[in-house]
Amino acid sequence: MLDNLTQRLAKVVKTIRGEARLTETNTAEMLREVRLALLEADVALPVVKSFIGKVREKAVGKEVMDSLSPGQALVGVVQQELSQIMGADLGEKASQLNFATQPPAIILMAGLQGVGKTTTVGKLARYLKQEKKKKVLTVSTDVYRPAAIKQLETVSGQSGVDFYGSDASEPIQIAKAALDHAKRHFYDVLIVDTAGRLGIDEQMMQEISGLHKTLSPIETLFVVDAMLGQDAINVAKSFNDALPLTGIVLTKLDGDSRGGAALSVRHITGKPVKFVGVSEKLDGLEEFDPVRMANRILGMGDILALVEEARKNVDIKAAQALEKKLKVGGRFDLNDFLAQIGQMKNMGGLSSMMSKMPAQFQQAAAGTNMDQAAKQVRRMEGIIHSMTPQERSKPEIIKAVRKRRIAAGAGVQVQDVNRLLSQFEQMQSMMKKMKGGGMMKMMRGLKGMMPGMR
Repeated sequence: MLDNLTQRLAKVVKTIRGEARLTETNTAEMLREVRLALLEADVALPVVKSFIGKVREKAVGKEVMDSLSPGQALVGVVQQELSQIMGADLGEKASQLNFATQPPAIILMAGLQGVGKTTTVGKLARYLKQEKKKKVLTVSTDVYRPAAIKQLETVSGQSGVDFYGSDASEPIQIAKAALDHAKRHFYDVLIVDTAGRLGIDEQMMQEISGLHKTLSPIETLFVVDAMLGQDAINVAKSFNDALPLTGIVLTKLDGDSRGGAALSVRHITGKPVKFVGVSEKLDGLEEFDPVRMANRILGMGDILALVEEARKNVDIKAAQALEKKLKVGGRFDLNDFLAQIGQMKNMGGLSSMMSKMPAQFQQAAAGTNMDQAAKQVRRMEGIIHSMTPQERSKPEIIKAVRKRRIAAGAGVQVQDVNRLLSQFEQMQSMMKKMKGGGMMKMMRGLKGMMPGMR
């Protein structure tokens, strides 16, 4: 997200040096770069003007500490203001959903057609079930597109939550029946998916306003495509005028290097961004944290998100067993190597992990084709799976004849097997020196193995 801003700031940080105080002169070039980057990211002009004005006001006259360069000091001001504009001023709990009501807590989802609203309902339902331990029911009031109703039924099943189906032809009838069902069966949450259109129209707004009056939802979430750019402002304003929104969900954030909608929609509506969609998978929904997102935009990475991914997806017992094995002098073998690759995949793969790394890691990977790197990881797995248990535990016995058999079994060339064994030896050497396993060590090891990441 906002990759261009990250790159521009990194460049300017290097050029502003050796001054004891930030002034109009030494900040002018950097603020110009920030302004251009925000405009290129499709951030609305009024938002850009307001943002630059606040940064200038806070920066000029600020003394630069001995431990910082002027560029770093200005980045600190930009980071603080970026956090504020994305919602840090609303407080830590602004992104949390409100459940302080008589069950079921009703969540109404609003947005245009094609923004990923129905998929987001499935992702949110899964999140509430797994992370918040809620009993969730979903319902679709989109009577115009039977395919949308079927889609929600499918994603609800995949998410492990219940779906309410109805033969009624009126959205309000369907919603009332679903609410009655949710009360009688003691559901904690009812998520209501609404009909969208390709554009704003009066009928859609009247329908969703009617649903809101009937249901009195505790949360009304506006779902918007992060790739919408400048159009996101007009759409957000229309929905905000028609509904008492409580929050925003930004979808398709992984597919947009511009991402200006994150700043514009928050500014226009005054409502917090509560969630972001970061992949097409049903687990690809993250709580939005403005400070951490600002850090990621500015190239500081989001190590906390990486730690959370590890907590949720890494097999802690397996990691501890590996660490114990190495501490008592055991050898890191190909079984361990394969397990570490599996742990990395559970955390979203190389691309997902690299996006959360600080800028220096990302710069090291600049030019790397992540799809190609992921394909290479799969090839490595295939080669190891073609080995016998003895070969995995004692890689030194793998000589020419065995290499040819392994290559044939994995459908690769002998040189691919040689490359894997060489990469394994690098990892084995690193693990021996570090006397312990761990995902971050795995990443450092893999960094040298992927194309373009030497």
